[in-house]
Amino acid sequence: MATFDAETLSALRDVQQPRIRTDKHPKNAVIIWVVVENGEAFVRSWRGARGRWYQDLAAGGHATLEFAGRRLPVRAVPARDVASTERASREILRKYRHSSHAQEMVRAEIVPTTLRLEPR
Repeated sequence: MATFDAETLSALRDVQQPRIRTDKHPKNAVIIWVVVENGEAFVRSWRGARGRWYQDLAAGGHATLEFAGRRLPVRAVPARDVASTERASREILRKYRHSSHAQEMVRAEIVPTTLRLEPR
């Protein structure tokens, strides 16, 4: 498993609403939430498995995260183990606690869309 350097993890930990642009649909940037827990970056689809960016990445596609003037090439690996999805859920609820959408991101039908981001 490839990991991001400490500086990138710190930036991802702090960013509130990065955009993701998949290689399959490069003209469409979508605002997502990203969390960092225990040195790993996680994302989750608010639209569940219907989310197009999620479908692109879950099928093995690549993407670029855009935030703070940076373009970060990424690939995603499904985070299917309970420990990872629970850590991601806790961090979503902590980081985005002021958002009315935080509880929506930890619904049972959304949790299976948890992806671990890795550099490419």
